[in-house]
Amino acid sequence: MSTADDGASIWRSDIALALLATLLALAVNAFAGFPELTNAGGDNDNLLRLVEVRDMLAGQSWFDLHQYRMGLEGGFVMHWSRLVDAPIAAITAVSALTGSTVFAENFAQVLWPALLFCLTVFFTARTARSFAGDGAVLPAVVVGAAALHFLGIFSPGALDHHNVQLMLSMASLSLLLEAPLRRPAALLSGLCAGLMLAVGMETAPYVATIGASVATLFALDADGERPIARDFGLGFAGVSALVFVATIAPSAWGQAQCDAFSTVQFVVAAIAGTGLAAIASVEPAGRTRQRRIASLGLLALILAAVVVFLFPQCLAAPYANLDPRLKELWLDHIDEAQSLFKLLAEDPAGVVARYATPLIALVLMALRLGRGGWRRQDSLVGTLLVVAFIVSAWQVRGSTFSIAFAVIPLAAWIAKWRQRAEASPSRGVALRMAAVWLVSVNAVWTGAAAATSVAFEDSNTAADNGDGADVACQRMASFAALGRLPGTTVLAISNLGSPILAYSGHRVFAGPYHRNVAGNLLALDAFLGSDADARTILADHHVGLVALCPGSPESKLLAAKAPAGFLAGLMRGSVPEWLEPVAGTSGAAVELYHVRLGGYRSGARAAFCRT
Repeated sequence: MSTADDGASIWRSDIALALLATLLALAVNAFAGFPELTNAGGDNDNLLRLVEVRDMLAGQSWFDLHQYRMGLEGGFVMHWSRLVDAPIAAITAVSALTGSTVFAENFAQVLWPALLFCLTVFFTARTARSFAGDGAVLPAVVVGAAALHFLGIFSPGALDHHNVQLMLSMASLSLLLEAPLRRPAALLSGLCAGLMLAVGMETAPYVATIGASVATLFALDADGERPIARDFGLGFAGVSALVFVATIAPSAWGQAQCDAFSTVQFVVAAIAGTGLAAIASVEPAGRTRQRRIASLGLLALILAAVVVFLFPQCLAAPYANLDPRLKELWLDHIDEAQSLFKLLAEDPAGVVARYATPLIALVLMALRLGRGGWRRQDSLVGTLLVVAFIVSAWQVRGSTFSIAFAVIPLAAWIAKWRQRAEASPSRGVALRMAAVWLVSVNAVWTGAAAATSVAFEDSNTAADNGDGADVACQRMASFAALGRLPGTTVLAISNLGSPILAYSGHRVFAGPYHRNVAGNLLALDAFLGSDADARTILADHHVGLVALCPGSPESKLLAAKAPAGFLAGLMRGSVPEWLEPVAGTSGAAVELYHVRLGGYRSGARAAFCRT
C-alpha cells in the first residue's frame, strides 16, 4: 500500500472515530429529550444568537449588526461576527423547506453544535497523532470527547461562538503539527488562525501565541520552517483581508473597534502575516539566525508602533471604560469572567473542575522538558497550553481552551501506560493505567467537584423550590404568557433580556452585553430608584409591561442594593397603583404587570399579595 493510501486510511479512521463520538453524544442528548432547546440554562448568548439569525433571515442587512429590540430606542450595535450567523441561518433556511419554522430552528440548534463537536474531536485526534503517535488517538478521542461534552459549549442550542473558536484553535494547532509533512497545512493553519480572530477577540491571545510560535520556530530553524512560516503568514493575512471586505460595510472601513474585527485587527493581521511571509521569502532577511531574529524583531516593533500610535485605545483593559455601576452590579457577578483567585475564595470545588486536568498536563509537559529531547510538537502544544492556563487564571472562561489543549499531553500519557500494560502485563501496571485514565478525564473531576458542592450546599441555596419550579426564569415555558401579549417595551432585569427577545415579540432595555450601556443603566435607574422615578422612566420610554423574576440572583442583588427601590418593593409584594398584575402570572416564575400610567396617583401604593 502506498504512503498516500496509508494517509487516506488514517484520515478515514480519525473521521470515523469523531463521527462515532458525535453520534454517542447526540444519542445521550436525544435520550434526555434535548432539554437545552426549551431551557437555555441562563445562557443569554445562545438565545440572542438565535434572535440575530432570525433577524437576518427576516431581511436585516448582512452588514447591519444592530439589535433593534434591545437597549434604548433604535437599539445598539452588537460586536458579534456574521461568520457564525451565516451557517446557522443556512441550516435553518434549508430546514424551513419542511414547512415548520419551529422544526427548522430546532434542527439547526442540534445540527450546528454537533458538526462543530465532530470537527473538534477530529482535529483533537489529528493533533494527538502528530504529538504522540497512533497510540494516542483513541485516548484523545475518549478523553477529548468527554471533556467537550461536559464543557457544555457543544450542547444542543449552543449557538454562541465559543465552540467555533475552540474548533478553529484545535484545527490551527493540528495543521501546524502536520505542516512539515503536508505542504497546504501551514496555509490552512494561518487561515484558521485568521478566522479565530475574526469570530471574536477572546481568542486574540491564542492567535498571537500561534503566530509567535511559528515565527520563533522559523527564527531557530530556517531550513525546515521557512515554507511553513511563509504559507502561514499568507493564509493569515489573506483570510483577514477577505473577512474584512466580506463582513464590514465599506462605510465602516475606517472605524476602529477594539472588541470586534475591524480596521484595527485587519491592519495588524495584514502587517503581521505579510511581514512574516516576506521575511521567510526574501533570502537576505532570513540567511542567518541573527538576521532572522533581527528581521522578526523589527516586524514586532512595527506592529507595536502601529497599535500604540494608530490604535492606542485598544491597549486598555477590555472593560476599562465600563460604567462603575455596571461593573459592580453586572460584570463582577458574571461567573465566566471571574479570576482563579476569586474562584478559590468562593468556589474551591469549581477550581478542581476547571483546573485539574490542565495542571496535570502542565506537569507532564514540564517533565518532558526536564528529560530533554524537546521537540517541535512539544513547543507548539506546550506554549498554547501555558498561555491558555494563564488566560484561565485571569478569567475562568479561558479554562475551556486549557481543558481542550490538556487532552493532548494527557492522551500521550495514557498511550504510554497502554504500551507498558501490553509489554509487561501485571495487576500493578493495569491499576496504574486505570488511574491514569481516571485522572485524565475532566468529567471525573467535574463530578467530584459537583458532589462536594452538593454535600456542603445549604438547603436554602437550592436552584428550585423542591417542586421543579423555574425560580431562575430560564425555561421557555416561563415566558409563554409574555409571548401571548401584544408587542410592547418590557422593563426587566438584564438576564431576562435575551429570553424575552427569543420567546416573544417584545423589546427590552437591558441585556448582559457591554455595548448596551445606555439600556442597562436605564433599567438600573428604574429598578433602583423610587416608584416615582420608575414611573417617570416608564412614561418617557413608553413601557407597556414590567417583568419580574423574584427568584433570580440578579433580582435579589438589586433588591439588596436598594431596599427602598422600585424592584425591592415589587419583590415584597407591594405594587404601585399604576401597575396592574397580568392575569394568571401572579406567583409564576415570571410575574407580569401592565403599566397604567393614567391611573397613577403620586405617592400611592397598593398592597398586592401573591397567590
